[in-house]
Amino acid sequence: MQSCGEAAAENQANNYSTIAKEVKIRPDVKMVTIKGGEYQPFYGEDSSLVEIKDFLLDERPVTNREFLDFVKKNPKWKRSNVKAIFADDTYLEDWQDDETLPKNADPDAAVTYVSWFAAKAYAKSAGKRLPTLDEWEYVAMADEETANAREKPTYSSNLINLYNEKERQLKPTMVSKPNYWGAYNMFDLVWEWTDDFNSIMTTSDTRSGTFDDKGLFCAAAATTSTDALNYASYMRYAFRASLKANFTVSNLGFRCAKDLN
Repeated sequence: MQSCGEAAAENQANNYSTIAKEVKIRPDVKMVTIKGGEYQPFYGEDSSLVEIKDFLLDERPVTNREFLDFVKKNPKWKRSNVKAIFADDTYLEDWQDDETLPKNADPDAAVTYVSWFAAKAYAKSAGKRLPTLDEWEYVAMADEETANAREKPTYSSNLINLYNEKERQLKPTMVSKPNYWGAYNMFDLVWEWTDDFNSIMTTSDTRSGTFDDKGLFCAAAATTSTDALNYASYMRYAFRASLKANFTVSNLGFRCAKDLN
């Protein structure tokens, strides 16, 4: 079920898409099959488990090369054309111009400075969608050997060390080892947008902007953790709570998902 804000945001994005029909893209990225199951979310006051259905997930984040191809084929998402309501003034700000990647950037590094709206449009153009928050977190529980590594003492400490590494977003994708599911770079390069990124935790700042996208911010705030020791997870949820859908950030990217038919 969509929250009121999510529906409003989705409608705005769909209306924008009708201005010029999106040209389909075919990114050359493998999708891995994620076997669904139940998992214990980081958030919430009770011990209710969340059921995840089987789905497909890109094995890595979307790259600079792929997003460049997207904006070339869909000019309304170029830096000089995008509407401010769908991307703030730092959208693709590190690019040299509308169709030139940042100087010395690795084409195979994860694209950043991309808004939630732009990520949604890219996914739609590719015939995919953004993963839900629960889908992303479900995959993120895995290490290289097990589907759920959260009970391992080193799990959170390793993640925090990665999060504290500077300029990790500049590195190419798929250099580190994949996790249990075959997904690369869940933590070691960029934070990632999810479809319902801000539906759990909210702050007063997320309601005060001029962009009235209450679709993602009208859910009740939840600050109780079912895993108080998992500070790495708290960092992700706190970061998501600080975002609005038109924000762009230097270390925030995305990957795509798809329903398993």
